[in-house]
Amino acid sequence: MWFIVCSFLSEQAIFARKLVASYPFQMSGSFIILQAKINNSNPLYFILDSGVKNAIITELGANDEVLLNYKATKTLQGLGGNDPITTLLSDSNTIQIGKIKLFNKDVFVLPNGFFNLSQELGTKINGIIGYDFFTDYIVQIDYTNKRLKFYRNQLDFKPPKGYQSIKMNIESQKMFIYLNILETDSAHRKIKMLIDTGAELTAWFQTISNKSVKMPEKSVHGRIGEGLSGEITGIFARVPQLCIANFCFFQPIVVFLDSSSMTPALIKSDRDGTIGGQLLKRFNIIIDTHNKNFYFKPNYNFKKPFRYNIAGIEINQTNSIFPEIEISNIWNGSPAQASGLEEGDIIKELNNIKVYSLTLTEIRDYFEKPSKKPLLLLIDRKGKHFKVKINMYPKI
Repeated sequence: MWFIVCSFLSEQAIFARKLVASYPFQMSGSFIILQAKINNSNPLYFILDSGVKNAIITELGANDEVLLNYKATKTLQGLGGNDPITTLLSDSNTIQIGKIKLFNKDVFVLPNGFFNLSQELGTKINGIIGYDFFTDYIVQIDYTNKRLKFYRNQLDFKPPKGYQSIKMNIESQKMFIYLNILETDSAHRKIKMLIDTGAELTAWFQTISNKSVKMPEKSVHGRIGEGLSGEITGIFARVPQLCIANFCFFQPIVVFLDSSSMTPALIKSDRDGTIGGQLLKRFNIIIDTHNKNFYFKPNYNFKKPFRYNIAGIEINQTNSIFPEIEISNIWNGSPAQASGLEEGDIIKELNNIKVYSLTLTEIRDYFEKPSKKPLLLLIDRKGKHFKVKINMYPKI
């Protein structure tokens, strides 16, 4: 009798979790990269970025063809200190991921060359897909197996075993959850954070309002990345503790945004900040916008150490016939700057390993790995080769 009851309950749980499709994805750092088609185009590659509202095409190659019906021009404002950018808006599009079709979606198109995500990640990237991705289905992001699972929207959805849940706030097509933070004065408080799968960091905090999270004294200033409105910079530091429900991270490395990188809308909002991919990938997650639930379960990444760019080197992969690793930015006051490295230098070797045998993610791992021994680089500067040693002892 016990077996019959348990089997019946198990069948009920499965019935209340109708899997529609499952689809693999790739990762670059903490970015989720998926293949999709727009209006039956050739396959295109997108970063899954829950921090933006709609799909945005950032670049198209010579062999990429997309049929779009342009409705209007529209300005978009993102993080960074520059003015809003003018984009083309196409409506009533169909976005297809595997056998899943998302209908009547807006697509924005940036001027070609405005965003060079392919060079930054060393793999083909045509754009980003945003909040629209999560509205038609309940979506599971399985970071462990690198798969997306789509479930039917239903009021009685039951997650797989082991998942916990917290409620989401959805405001203007953005998803927020509340976390708990322990600040430097040993005070716990709740903070309102945007869920952003497209942010390559653990978390960032706004620094303008009188309720901003308190910034630790020990810190490093650096470059976070590139937003729609230009370069994003801030202070990297460790906070004592950051918790999602009863899952806590101790001494995680987070970022405090420079005021020049913040948008007027962000300054006026009641949002404390953003949680990004480096935190989210420590869980397998399920996003249910229909019922406003965020489900999460720790995975093998949960206990991995938090790291930052100790060397202070930003790189791109050039689009030449024989791709090279070019230094695109040097952090002010960083070990890389102290060593005399310059923007435009070409990296040939890292610790006597040829960089052509490494992915950009693997190369960036060298810049983030703390060590008492210096990192040895072979540099090509306008045809002249020389070696440089980088101090890899972390400051935070």
